[in-house]
Amino acid sequence: MTIDEDLDKLLDNLPFFIKEHLNNHPHKEKLMEIVMDLGRRPEARFTTGPEYISQKIISWQDIEYTTKRISKFSNDNRAGIERTLHRISCIRNRQFLINGLTCRVGRAIFGTICLARDILESGQSILILGKPGVGKTTIIREIARVLSDEMEKRVIIVDTSNEIAGDSDIPHPGIGRARRMQVSQTDLQHQVMIEAVENHMPQVIIIDEIGTELEALAARTIAEKGVQLVGTTHGNCLENLIKNPPLADLIGGIQYVTLSDDEAKRRGTQKSILERKAYPAFQIAIEINEQNLWTIHENVKDSIDLLLRGNFAITQIRQLTRSEKTIIKYKTLPTNKLAKNSTIPQKPISSIRKSWVNINIENDIHSINLKQKKLVIYSYSLSYNLLKEVIARLEVDIILTKEIKKASLIIGLKKHLQQNKKLQKLAKQKNIPIYGVNRSSIYQVAKLIQFIML
Repeated sequence: MTIDEDLDKLLDNLPFFIKEHLNNHPHKEKLMEIVMDLGRRPEARFTTGPEYISQKIISWQDIEYTTKRISKFSNDNRAGIERTLHRISCIRNRQFLINGLTCRVGRAIFGTICLARDILESGQSILILGKPGVGKTTIIREIARVLSDEMEKRVIIVDTSNEIAGDSDIPHPGIGRARRMQVSQTDLQHQVMIEAVENHMPQVIIIDEIGTELEALAARTIAEKGVQLVGTTHGNCLENLIKNPPLADLIGGIQYVTLSDDEAKRRGTQKSILERKAYPAFQIAIEINEQNLWTIHENVKDSIDLLLRGNFAITQIRQLTRSEKTIIKYKTLPTNKLAKNSTIPQKPISSIRKSWVNINIENDIHSINLKQKKLVIYSYSLSYNLLKEVIARLEVDIILTKEIKKASLIIGLKKHLQQNKKLQKLAKQKNIPIYGVNRSSIYQVAKLIQFIML
């Protein structure tokens, strides 16, 4: 990865005693923020942790020295330094005088999107989630460069606080050929998002920090016009969006539905349940757990439905090692706390089974027996390599066999299993349950095996 940070341009605008200390600091390249609060010692925050950088107390003169050398603060109390990506945020007292500064180091890191390059090429809309300071803005800046320069798409960045492309009328080269639209007031971001689509014919729109209901609605409107979206929002995981009403529209919206008695009985749920209202504005979600560790939801629609029902969901974990190799694993999400702690009903095992076809078993006795001994699976019309890959990813103790008599379970494609009456008869004689899946996909087979191993 290549890093372009212009750190000296930030340090040149700080008081001399802070600049001198940081220039000689051994972890200078790991600097994230510098905090200057009136009457307190200056503090530097590194990726390794915070530390005081001087015995001297910050005075009014020190704060004034810095504020006079940067651009003017906008209505969101943010400012910047010309032609750089650094951001300075201020804290004001009751008389609106600045008595504190947070100077965040902005870096253009080329190569950060290598973990999800294939996802960008899919052309689907991507939502990036993560807590503050985890690097969401750095990631979408690199996404803008890759999409515009390497994939030659028409990209528009809606830059509310000039954090993506820098505090200047001339955008930072870190965004490549992407164009940038500045937002005069933070509460007008949703209007600029719509204006970008109507006036400039983009193929991709990039938005940082979607935080209000109007912005979520604008994102849905853009998605319905066929434009690819890449956006960020605060939150550790998809569950945070379910619990956040203003942003729920990003994932399709959540509504209460009252079922009839017959339907509730058929589903095995309560009569009043939560369901997704519409299709999500974003098809893919990326949770930034750490700088080089991401959780990817390849289908937001399915993930939200499973979370609301309280079922398990299989997500993809991608990690970049020190040797710059990408490791991809599959992980089963734990049962959703929402389904346990609220009125959202947890779907019972009997209802989960309806996701697959149980060809010849009518009761639960055989399912119970499966959990009491080691599983030996006979595959019919499913690739052995596919099954081996699923078993390896789920890290479960299962043996594959090519002899039906040794099997404790038979799985295969539903349409082929239903046509083979001889196999059904033999399985019935040997008391072997048969399960069929609709498609030969890793996702469906993994869900079935995970259910069997519960």
